Amino acid sequence: MNKLVKKNTALLVLFLSFFFSCKDLTQLNVNPNGVQPETVNPNLIMPTVLSETGKAFVNLGFQDIAGVVQHTQKDAFFSSHNDYDWGGNQSWTGYYDLLRNNDLFYQRAVTLNLEFHQGVALVMKSMIFGLITDLWGDAPYTNALKGELGGTDFILPKYDDQQAIYAGILADLDKANTLLSKPKASYSSILESADLYYAGDPTKWRKLANSLTLRYLMRISAKQPDVAKAGIEKIVANATQFPIIDDASADALLAYVGNSPGDAWPTNAVFDISGSNYRRVKMCSTLLKPMQATSDPRLALWAKKVEIPLSVDATLPAGTDKIINGVRYLSPDKVGTTVIDTDPNYVGLPPSVSQLPSGYNFNPTPGQTSVNPHVSYLNEIYMQAKGPLLKARLVSAAEVHLILAEAALKGWAAGDAKTHYEAGVKASLTAWGVASSYTAFIAQKGVVYNGTLTQIMGQKWIASWSNATESWFDYRRTGLPALASGYSAKRKVLPVRFYYMRDELNLNQKNSAAAVDKLETTANSQADGKNSPWSKQWLIQGTGKPW
Repeated sequence: MNKLVKKNTALLVLFLSFFFSCKDLTQLNVNPNGVQPETVNPNLIMPTVLSETGKAFVNLGFQDIAGVVQHTQKDAFFSSHNDYDWGGNQSWTGYYDLLRNNDLFYQRAVTLNLEFHQGVALVMKSMIFGLITDLWGDAPYTNALKGELGGTDFILPKYDDQQAIYAGILADLDKANTLLSKPKASYSSILESADLYYAGDPTKWRKLANSLTLRYLMRISAKQPDVAKAGIEKIVANATQFPIIDDASADALLAYVGNSPGDAWPTNAVFDISGSNYRRVKMCSTLLKPMQATSDPRLALWAKKVEIPLSVDATLPAGTDKIINGVRYLSPDKVGTTVIDTDPNYVGLPPSVSQLPSGYNFNPTPGQTSVNPHVSYLNEIYMQAKGPLLKARLVSAAEVHLILAEAALKGWAAGDAKTHYEAGVKASLTAWGVASSYTAFIAQKGVVYNGTLTQIMGQKWIASWSNATESWFDYRRTGLPALASGYSAKRKVLPVRFYYMRDELNLNQKNSAAAVDKLETTANSQADGKNSPWSKQWLIQGTGKPW
């Protein structure tokens, strides 16, 4: 009897296997509970593209790139942040994943003839591809996102020249400007809740498209000054046809929801109960000191006052080290030749200060616990999962006005440099909720306009807090602000690009090798070879910048 059951069962399995093997596999590979790409509503894809892009910018601009441009430093698990010890596996996979989602978003919008959604998708495509080429240099562009077509040219795509990628980005943004030029009522299927940036406002998306155009025109200005000049002057001369983000109310922002670790501010102590992610990040003294010198009202929003100030008092008996009324008093013999910061209000962590940054400023308990009462922590808002100021800041009116101030300083027909400079400073204060301090602040020594590029770039550097990638790209192009690497940095100058990742070098060997070969080696990149953060991509080759 058992033998008969086993025989019949085997025959049934064989029959079912034969039956299903004859069916179209695409019929079997359908998730009955899912939404298929060929039928998905673009409004279902838009929130993912917008939210993940916003988080990607923060993960760069508030994390390791903030360390590069010396907005922040870390005092534990610090080497990549402070010292540029990046290894060789910086991956662009996540950005191309975003682009694949965005490409589906665009293709569905084209199929359904949804011009608003097409315009938004082109803006996002430009922003993400712009980030990739800014970070790495040459990259897959023309043949990217086409792996489903099969063939070596798409599975292992060629790398486009950086110059060609910027040209493609500018063309897409021009197309987006046209697609987004109608009144909101003229579009169909706009779902305001799906648009996490602008709640379905085509005018603001159009402003974002043209503001990104200004960003990338200035990006290529050292290599293609005539193209940059003509493009910027065209936008400035045709404000109705090419509106821009000219006040903080149109800034491209993504608010953090704070419902889970995945949608909460990265240093929050709500989901990270230990609070270590918050405590590890300190404001860098390179940024803190000039802001303190000009009574910058943003400083108190970004950093806390030091918990226990230090005081070195020569009148104290030798061997004195004690806390009195909240101040730690030290006799000179206890300090010796150690350099300490005795500012009673704010103390920043110097860039790449040592191989034990947690010990800075006579911290009595150095180590990975990141507890240092003698260095300022970030403002407590950065312990929260969400908040009115905890936003991804993608493009701002401050950035746009300071781009135009630089263009005007070059002698281009971009308006008045002083007017744009002051408008840029005011826009940044407005975005951070301290606009009432503008009149006093703009009159401060060091802030009042002096007609120099150093000043314009310095204020742009400050205004890019939490979006430090823009300051890094500006620094590469101008050498400003004049940042110097610290004692323990991997090189004596700042890096200028990311490594091509190992998987790409191994799997797409021919095309990646061609891209690496076009990098310009420098004295600082010799230890790595051409694929080095200190090799120069096309954008800065021959410019003499930043070093």
